[in-house]
Amino acid sequence: MNLNNLSCKSARNICIVKTLAKLGHFPTRTTEKEAWFLSPLRSETQASFSVSLIKNLWFDFGLGQGGNAIDLIMLIKSWSVRETLEFLKNDMESLSFSPPDVEHLLNEAEIRILDVQFIHLKALIDYLKSRNIPFEIGRRYCRQVWYGCKGKRFFALGLQNYQGGWELRNKYYKTSSSPKTFSFFERGSKQLLITEGMFDFLSLATIDEDLVQSSDCIILNSLAFLDRIKMLIPKYDKVLIYLDNDPAGKKAANSLLNLFDNVTDYSDSYRGYVDLNEKLKDEKSLTLKN
Repeated sequence: MNLNNLSCKSARNICIVKTLAKLGHFPTRTTEKEAWFLSPLRSETQASFSVSLIKNLWFDFGLGQGGNAIDLIMLIKSWSVRETLEFLKNDMESLSFSPPDVEHLLNEAEIRILDVQFIHLKALIDYLKSRNIPFEIGRRYCRQVWYGCKGKRFFALGLQNYQGGWELRNKYYKTSSSPKTFSFFERGSKQLLITEGMFDFLSLATIDEDLVQSSDCIILNSLAFLDRIKMLIPKYDKVLIYLDNDPAGKKAANSLLNLFDNVTDYSDSYRGYVDLNEKLKDEKSLTLKN
């Protein structure tokens, strides 16, 4: 193939997984929608480099970078665009990307985001109030998200995650949209706060807004994503963790304390409660009684 006929647009149809295999990198695990690799861009022992098998895009969680096959080859090889296209020109057919049948992968229960707005529905404002979260705090960090599921339309409070998916909560239902991962508020601070869930974070912002505003913040959205954020912890001077006071939360907290010297467990500040929001709600009820 003539290099002049190989445009960047056509080269973007090169399959990233096949390209990585050509370069000697293979996934450590694969699901229907994504493949996970040890990063080809840096040294690591736990896979934090994701490739979407549907969108044919990669993302390195340790670097906070992503892109297509051309971007990746240029970074791995330190090549120009022309050198990268030269490398690819004889393999366009064998490395071509064939997306899976998305309709087959989607089932009727999958969440589809329809619209994202500032919070204004009374039902969501009342829901925040029931959790003792001020409207101003909820509006600052969350959005009013309309989503479709099983042919019906719903609304919820939404907290966006690092890859553009949403954690969704209303009075009656708790769910999330794909892709599901942790949420990250990055402000260039040398201090990191880690909470387990969306309302733990909103509760912490309610209790100490100055602390939250002066820190980088990670909301795990599930303890399953703990391994994905471990590579970020060493870059901070101080890491304050606020995980649930239950066996799973304690186990996760201990794993971080054993691995890192800069981590401090703040779960004692809500001892006797499962999480921060439970304490916040209880304090509200005590205030009302008095």
